[in-house]
Amino acid sequence: MMDIIYLHGLAVNAQIGVWDWEKQITQRLTIDLDMGADIRIAAVSDRLQDTLNYKEVAKRVISFVEDNHFNLVEALAEKIADILLDEFEIPWCRIKLNKMGAINGGRDVGVIIERGKAG
Repeated sequence: MMDIIYLHGLAVNAQIGVWDWEKQITQRLTIDLDMGADIRIAAVSDRLQDTLNYKEVAKRVISFVEDNHFNLVEALAEKIADILLDEFEIPWCRIKLNKMGAINGGRDVGVIIERGKAG
């Protein structure tokens, strides 16, 4: 069994897209992160250093997205998963990237990926 620490609704300005006009602008993405963790030690100690610091996760993800250009949300989601698994040493993550308004007539469009081992 695994606990989940989540960070949903992270709004980020991204340089993302395959079309020439998309390469000239930033677009708003909404990112939801679910991250596997064992929170039992933190629950007992009540200390930040014993848990996944979601403020540090948010800062890292925002800076990464804002500093890079990707053609596809699929590629960006994969890189975010790599950061979470490698740098924050979590066993599992689910990432939802929403490129709102990318399709005329559709409000939400994007990808959801899961990486690592749950449970």
